Amino acid sequence: MNERIFRMQVSCDYQEPDNLVARLQVKVFEDEEWQAFDLNTGSPGFLVFVYAVLSCQQMHMRLGCVGCGLNLDSASGEIEVVTTEDWVITRLQVDFSARLKAGTASAEDVATIIQRMKNCPVSRNLVFSPHSETTLEFRP
Repeated sequence: MNERIFRMQVSCDYQEPDNLVARLQVKVFEDEEWQAFDLNTGSPGFLVFVYAVLSCQQMHMRLGCVGCGLNLDSASGEIEVVTTEDWVITRLQVDFSARLKAGTASAEDVATIIQRMKNCPVSRNLVFSPHSETTLEFRP
């Protein structure tokens, strides 16, 4: 059976207060290269769905940082969704890397933020049991 693989990435800069998004860029991997993602009425429905999951993850990552007292400078994230030929999701991978304006995130902070990301409303409504993994790292 053939798989369908969807990859998207987001890049953000943040500002105070509350890690508000100052700049956001989204790309989708199509035709063997990263291309700007232009969300519009002609966007394929499944790509809109993948964007919704990525957007929800990014929002809960930044708000989780606020809850832990962490001021973000920037972050990048990538999502990969794999489906069967019949569009059944079999794998969901979400990876974020963030840079703080100052300070250090503890292991407990990272675990708390990842748990919040996994409980975003979009993710909670995915009724399937694929391989699902969420990672977050803070870089200097």
